[in-house]
Amino acid sequence: MQRLITMIAVSLFGGALMASSALAEMEATAPAEDAEVYFISPQDGDTLSSPVTVRMGLEGMGVAPAGIEVENTGHHHLLIDKPLDEVDLSAPLPATEQTLHFGGGQTQTTLDLPPGEHTLQLLFMDYRHISFDPAVHSDTITITVE
Repeated sequence: MQRLITMIAVSLFGGALMASSALAEMEATAPAEDAEVYFISPQDGDTLSSPVTVRMGLEGMGVAPAGIEVENTGHHHLLIDKPLDEVDLSAPLPATEQTLHFGGGQTQTTLDLPPGEHTLQLLFMDYRHISFDPAVHSDTITITVE
């Protein structure tokens, strides 16, 4: 019986160590001091027809594919009709129709957007899809699709 209790305690302690190690690995890193992400196109207030080409700009850091750990690099994410305050910046960003990942290091994409008004915002994240601290994000822009 004592041996079983010891095995359970060791298992629980080992699991706790692994969990704390995983959490430590998820800690946000600081971006380069002058990092800035922005839209090259479209511009705030543009009226466009679909498909919409989005070109992403970056200064002060480099773009690298997801999963490749290189200092002062990351990759783009695009929030479509999703406010930044609805994003959990302390966890990896899930890929959805509203949160697009460009883990291949892409800096341009084409979107099929329905007619109407849409908000777009760029979020630049590290190789793990984790936000830098402080977050590196663009201003939100509003476009109209005819």
